[in-house]
Amino acid sequence: MTDNANGPAWPGGITAITLFVEDLDATKRFYREVFGLPVAFEDDASAVFGFGDTLINLLSTTAAHELIEPAPVAAPEAGSRLQLTLTVDDVDAMCAELAARGVTLLNGPMDRPWGIRTASFRDPGGHIWEIAK
Repeated sequence: MTDNANGPAWPGGITAITLFVEDLDATKRFYREVFGLPVAFEDDASAVFGFGDTLINLLSTTAAHELIEPAPVAAPEAGSRLQLTLTVDDVDAMCAELAARGVTLLNGPMDRPWGIRTASFRDPGGHIWEIAK
């Protein structure tokens, strides 16, 4: 990390995103089956999946409190506060594949006014995923 006129420079990309989940086994199974990814690391409270250069860490809400205290861990019913986007070659074809894997879309596929085609779905932890082209 190098300094600049405004202080220390931020590093390159995001290396890991931790998602809090109530049912680790169900969410881990969803990531293996829907995204077709192997578990890169796991223990009793977490499972990590590699999405290119970014790691997605699924962490049980019972362990999340220790990680972020004194901030509270919100329940999935509190509403979504983020969306994770994956770029795909063909949104419609991927929607068909997601349906074949038992995934229900929240919306899409649709053309957005900003020039991309998207569709969204939710994982068992309530996190919103978007596919886009």
